[in-house]
Order: sequence, then structure tokens, then C-alpha cells
Amino acid sequence: MITYQTIDVKQPKLKKRLINKWIKLIANQYNKKVGSIAYIFCDNNKILQINNQYLTHNYITDIITFDYSENKHISADIFICLNEVEENAKQLNVTYQEELLRVIIHGILHLCGQQDKTTQQFNQMKEKENTALLQYTQLLQNEENK
Repeated sequence: MITYQTIDVKQPKLKKRLINKWIKLIANQYNKKVGSIAYIFCDNNKILQINNQYLTHNYITDIITFDYSENKHISADIFICLNEVEENAKQLNVTYQEELLRVIIHGILHLCGQQDKTTQQFNQMKEKENTALLQYTQLLQNEENK
């Protein structure tokens, strides 16, 4: 089950049914099944508090994933800072929606075993995000053509 919650922010406009299908498709490509995934959208203050409290990092980030996966079933609480997503979108010169989808799937890729600590891993993660975003676009087009 995939849920979408908010803390002190407005729920972003998402095609949840399509995103759920997309997440399951991507997880399946890594031989994973979706268990319980909770997306929690929040602001700078909340993400900073979480980063301080649980990771002892004193900075704002766009995403923090708490991984509860077991075996082939991925499960997590994924906190996404909407302020940071908006800032990243401006800096990267992409739409807010594209950056939000990228961050949403970034958390899933981590749960599927993908890393981004080294430069090589970071570049591979970007490629995998781009591939996943193309797959989302294809799913969206298929839905619109029905």
C-alpha cells in the first residue's frame, strides 16, 4: 500500500493511481514488491528537525527515507521537503512536477538497492531516475490514449 500524507504543507497535485502503478513497475524491475510506502510531504522546518533528530545532520535536504524493507518487499517512510523540491526545480531549470516525480522515484530506487554516495553511483542514479521518468511519461501517455 502506498499512502500520501502532509505535515504543515498543502498536498501536491499528483496522479496517485498512476504514480502507484509506476512505483510498482520500477520496483518490479529490481525484483522487488511494494509493501507499505508512506510519502510524507513536509516543509523545511520539519525536514531539518528529522535530519537533526534521526541522522544528526544539521541541514535541509529534499528527501529522507526510513527503510523498513524485508527481503523482496520494500517498505518505508519517505519524507519529502516540498520547499527544497521547488528550489531544486528552479536551480535545475525543470518543472516542479518533474522534480517532484524525480524525488519520489529516487526514494524507491534507494529501497531497491541503488546508491548515490560516489560520483559513479550518483551518475548511475541520475540515469536510472531519467529512465524511470521516461517510463512515467509512457504510462501517462497510455492513460491519456485510453
